[in-house]
Amino acid sequence: MSERTALDVVIVGGLHAAARRAAVDGILAAVPDGVALHHDLSTAVRGTVVRTVRDATEVLSTGDAPLVDDCACCALREDLVPELRRLADAGLTRLAVVELWDSVEPKAMAEVIAAHGGEGIRLGGVVTAVDPALLLPCLGNGDDLMDAGLAAAPTDRRTVADTWARQLEYAPVLAVADSADADDEDRALLAQLHPTARRLPVGDPGLAVAARAGFDVEAAAAAQHPACALLPAEADACGVVTFVWHRERPFHPGRLYDALEDLTCAAVRSRGRFWLADHPDTLLGWDAAGGALGVEGAGPWLASLPDAAWEMVPPVRRAAAALDWHPEHGDRCNHLVFTSPGLDRDALARLLESCLLTDEEYAAGRDAWKRLPSAFDTLLEVC
Repeated sequence: MSERTALDVVIVGGLHAAARRAAVDGILAAVPDGVALHHDLSTAVRGTVVRTVRDATEVLSTGDAPLVDDCACCALREDLVPELRRLADAGLTRLAVVELWDSVEPKAMAEVIAAHGGEGIRLGGVVTAVDPALLLPCLGNGDDLMDAGLAAAPTDRRTVADTWARQLEYAPVLAVADSADADDEDRALLAQLHPTARRLPVGDPGLAVAARAGFDVEAAAAAQHPACALLPAEADACGVVTFVWHRERPFHPGRLYDALEDLTCAAVRSRGRFWLADHPDTLLGWDAAGGALGVEGAGPWLASLPDAAWEMVPPVRRAAAALDWHPEHGDRCNHLVFTSPGLDRDALARLLESCLLTDEEYAAGRDAWKRLPSAFDTLLEVC
């Protein structure tokens, strides 16, 4: 590797370990001098994380990274960049494939590499490996990672389903295993959950090219943020339905809260942004998988900001707001997307509509809305 040639780094992640390993092997086979790094977090119970560096044929080195603050994932972050720098300085390879351990999410590692890699290291891309036959079981698994033996730290409160959903939806490239157990419904579900991703077989020589096409961590983060997320469009194929629900009237907090369980269980995956009448200036994010719902305040609606503050807002955020702009409410709206096999679109639409303010409640105006009984304050911890 010449002095001017940066070390390309490709991240390959995902809960489907066999598919992930096959994807890494395929990339290494296509790039003869490439190496793969893997940090095994399963050894954290013994106080260390084991790092392995290998090429397409053999293990080149192993080493231990001590735990940081009793957190295996923190140890990975502390050890990864120095190891990549060592490889870059050695100049013996032009590609390092970072194979993430099962529950490690690519977003965090991509941002660490982009922020701290420095000269000589280039984040070439992020890939999530998928076994289509395991897609639905993972999305339907509401178990805590701790119970599944996949937690990265004692304080890890993530579930299998929400971790897998973020792994899947973050990567612009999906390496798809050729699974004999997968059917058309599995493949349709994959296509609808992440329609903008490039899907390639794990053994396709083009995977190595696609994986190194370049990666923008800021754009990837924006695509996941509730305010400007690239949400799927309506679809219906092979028994899998994606239902997009968009309304310009706020939810009644009490009725929505009472319906949360039914709404969360209506689809294996749902996400988007929504508007509560008693919190009219707060954009709320909706993120559900495996029968569990995450709701969070995601900042202000742009319409609630003074004009001078708009210059500080990223262009992608302003563009997303412009698409939803209403002459009275600005960008305030409900935009939720539900994807699932066997989804009952009509029943779901009726339930969602029943949670909106009635005509009489809506006509009472914002001052009256703010006096509605607050049902989400404990969940959101917002004022």
